[in-house]
Amino acid sequence: MIERYTRPEMARIWTDEAKLKTWLDVELAVLEVQAKYGIVPKDIPAKVKSKAKFDITRVLEIEKQVKHDVIAFLTNVSENVGPEARYVHFGMTSSDVLDTGLALQVKQATELLLSDIKKLIAVLGAKAREHKMTMMVGRSHGVHAEPITFGLKMALFYAEFLRNEERLKEAAKQIAVGKISGAVGTFANIDPKIEEEALKLLGLEAAPISTQIVQRDRHAFYMTTLAVIAGSLEKLATEIRLLQKTETLEVEESFTKGQKGSSAMPHKRNPVNCERVAGLARMIRGYAQAALENQALWHERDITHSSVERVIFPDATILLDFMLAEMTQIIENLVINVENMKKNLELMRGMVFSQGLLLELVKKGLTREEGYKLVQECAAKVWDQGKDLKTVVLNGSEVAKHLSSQEIEKVFNYSYHTKNVDAIFRRLGLS
Repeated sequence: MIERYTRPEMARIWTDEAKLKTWLDVELAVLEVQAKYGIVPKDIPAKVKSKAKFDITRVLEIEKQVKHDVIAFLTNVSENVGPEARYVHFGMTSSDVLDTGLALQVKQATELLLSDIKKLIAVLGAKAREHKMTMMVGRSHGVHAEPITFGLKMALFYAEFLRNEERLKEAAKQIAVGKISGAVGTFANIDPKIEEEALKLLGLEAAPISTQIVQRDRHAFYMTTLAVIAGSLEKLATEIRLLQKTETLEVEESFTKGQKGSSAMPHKRNPVNCERVAGLARMIRGYAQAALENQALWHERDITHSSVERVIFPDATILLDFMLAEMTQIIENLVINVENMKKNLELMRGMVFSQGLLLELVKKGLTREEGYKLVQECAAKVWDQGKDLKTVVLNGSEVAKHLSSQEIEKVFNYSYHTKNVDAIFRRLGLS
């Protein structure tokens, strides 16, 4: 099923062809630096490069016999290169190729993910500016709280994905390391300067110390970062799903011509894209858990991580790429029901202004407990008798004994709740 979520740019990174290409790039970079220092003859890199190639079918055929993917790859390359191939992989171990190649693939995948995040940030920012002062009710515990704006809601996610962008950059930095340090990381058969210069040619940093492998805390950090980003996407998707409930209907996923929501009920318009994003976030959290399990390996290395990583890195980056693109499209085409926002805001008949009344009473000298009790008594009549809070307060309430009608009228004003929206937007660079 993963294929349905795969976009071509990301898919190409994780093909067998691309993987073996990175392996060949690693081998050729090491060979070039070794020639520079006279470890292999000066003319070897050019001779090898001119003939170095591989055939996926042939590599797999060899692997069936030798039961080792890197040996199968090197054998196939040797078949094409000829006698000069004896210098290829000189002083190296398989994980020098595997881990460095994986770092190259992840680096490419991360560049696409960062591009995806930038696009989503731009769309969220545009939506925030557009609805900067579009009033709606804020909710806590699912219950009406105080007025906010839809622009603030979008600005919140804008800020969160700015943080996600920085998180991913840091995770990318930590995982963009390779190692060419030999069988147990001691450089017994290859000089550290070969590693440093070869990896520089490849655009990677050298792990300061390694065993047979690059340590998997780096990979766990990267994968948990993807899980955090997926969690942010799920959070945004969940918000939209909640706001699209029939009883609320403040926003809706766009419903395209010819689209159908239910096999049984023709009227249905469901937030299926958001539900898909929310569901896939669970997959990525599972991959993060697997990456955390990969940290503790036996001594200088075992291969319990290897099979896991062949699944989790392609799948997680492919899914997150899809999810980011999907959410960008959802936000870009989101239907905003401003009238429903206004209607729902007024649904509680003025109770969203209760804190304003409380604060005014405190200003008049009442204790917080005294003021709270008076306002709560008025709110109880709204809850139980279906009255309007302002009407209750103005008509013979204890609150009215402490506040003038003008002071009460001033409290019931939506602009009171939007007076600092501009300041928040300026903090985010959205003004």
